[in-house]
Amino acid sequence: MSTLADRVTLPTAADPADGTSSDVVPSQIPADSTDGVGLIESNFDVEVKLGDLQNDTESPLYSVTSFEQLGLPKEIHDGLLAMNYKKPSKIQEKALPLMLANPPQNMIAQSQSGTGKTGAFVLTVLSRIDLKKPTQPQALVLAPSRELARQIQSVIQSIGQFCTDLIVEAAIPGNVSRETGVKASAVVGTPGTVMDLIRRRQFDVSQLKLLVIDEADNMLDQQGLGDQCVRVKSMLPKDIQILLFSATFPEKVMTYAERFAPNAHQMKLRQQELTVKGISQMYMDCPDENKKYDVLCKLYGLMTIGSSVIFVRTRDSANEIQRRMEADGHKVSALHGAFEGANRDALLDDFRSGRSKVLITTNVLARGIDVSSVSMVINYDIPMKGPGDREPDNETYLHRIGRTGRFGRVGVSISFVYDRKSFDALSQIANHYGIDLIQLSPDDWDVTEKKVKEVIKSSRAKPEYAPSAIKN
Repeated sequence: MSTLADRVTLPTAADPADGTSSDVVPSQIPADSTDGVGLIESNFDVEVKLGDLQNDTESPLYSVTSFEQLGLPKEIHDGLLAMNYKKPSKIQEKALPLMLANPPQNMIAQSQSGTGKTGAFVLTVLSRIDLKKPTQPQALVLAPSRELARQIQSVIQSIGQFCTDLIVEAAIPGNVSRETGVKASAVVGTPGTVMDLIRRRQFDVSQLKLLVIDEADNMLDQQGLGDQCVRVKSMLPKDIQILLFSATFPEKVMTYAERFAPNAHQMKLRQQELTVKGISQMYMDCPDENKKYDVLCKLYGLMTIGSSVIFVRTRDSANEIQRRMEADGHKVSALHGAFEGANRDALLDDFRSGRSKVLITTNVLARGIDVSSVSMVINYDIPMKGPGDREPDNETYLHRIGRTGRFGRVGVSISFVYDRKSFDALSQIANHYGIDLIQLSPDDWDVTEKKVKEVIKSSRAKPEYAPSAIKN
């Protein structure tokens, strides 16, 4: 069968002469090099640009190698130990001293998935609030989805489990009582709901000290979310500390972020460090669009070795694929923005617990969500952006595949292509990040299955396996 790959060449990982697949399992971080819960102990140097107010010889950049050096309250340190955080990750070593310093200063931090960004800003949240005022909002975290807001709320509660009187509230649709309003020292919410609560005088922002925006590139770039974030900021105290975090910061968004968080310290990775280590990135050259579904069903057995997320372009596609797969006897669930909040929470809880193992979703789950059992991500539709989906969405691709291979574990991403547009889009993404993609063939299922299983069933990659090449 002639496929598009016969006519167009994507960057692919070369097979060794002996026919083995040494490129299938990327090299991994050894178990003893992670900080307790498996945050990636990256070898890259964190690039730091000091804010204007600190850019002098009297205020040198410094870092820490242990949490003890930060002088954290005992309750917070005990929470870290209970969570098995033994030492800071690279991003935490550099970021925490700057974020916790007084007087507080803004920060823009960019680092790949699984490097401890959430832990860094959660420690700052816990350190900034006065626990003697448990119902007075003092720190606000904004996230793009209710799922991510709930997850961040859980992390704050876990690390702060020994902080007496700590109250963390989720400012998401349907969760805040209209009678009492927000009564918590730390608040995690979505921009629209937070804005409405402030307008209705159900959220007292007068004593807020800290504003954190997670997935900031998406939050500030998208017209709706960006407008809401600006309005929320305009309602807050003028001297509030602002922390912007994301795995990606395109140049145009960084320019805007610098205005949103003036005089901010900046931390970022070089472009070639952005792809997620530990994920074997593959693509399936499907004969045509109709055959994509048949290939997806063939992959079902591999999807349920661990857990899997299937990303599609629209809600209708998610519903239709769920309907067809269930009719064909496969157990799957779908989650997207059309579901009511309680249903979304329940669906995600089922997926986290393993009661549901295959989840079909839109980009609502592309960012930040951490489910440790996810071993495979499928890009059923290549992420696109712009009017009429005319250009590939590099950043969304990176965030999607980052749902697997979390915290130094192995994972597989498989992107489906079937025509010139999808093929060219994936090729542009691969070239942008310098990825050598591994080709899978729908005509040789034994080889395809072997390649994928080798990755999924490896708890840690073996030294003899080479990583997917990262081009300079």
